Amino acid sequence: MKNHFKVVSIDSNRRSRISEIFIRGKKIITPVFMPVATCGSVKALSSRDISEIGTQCILSNTYHLYLRPGVEILKKIGGLGRFMNYNGAILTDSGGFQVY
Repeated sequence: MKNHFKVVSIDSNRRSRISEIFIRGKKIITPVFMPVATCGSVKALSSRDISEIGTQCILSNTYHLYLRPGVEILKKIGGLGRFMNYNGAILTDSGGFQVY
């Protein structure tokens, strides 16, 4: 499936919308709540909990991942999704703010 963005619905005042984002076969409906997985772990939730609450996407930070668990561990295990035992979409920010 090709990556794309599609507006599904716009309210009558044109102040909000519902959209779909398709990335690598994963569909994310916006607006969306994204649990934060600092260092590849969502605090207080297991991977089963994350699936059961219907999480569409998880947010993580590349700088924190670089520090812990580290690039080599993520490569060895096969990526962040496998490390987290999570099959959904993962959005990462650069972590540039934390560098300074």
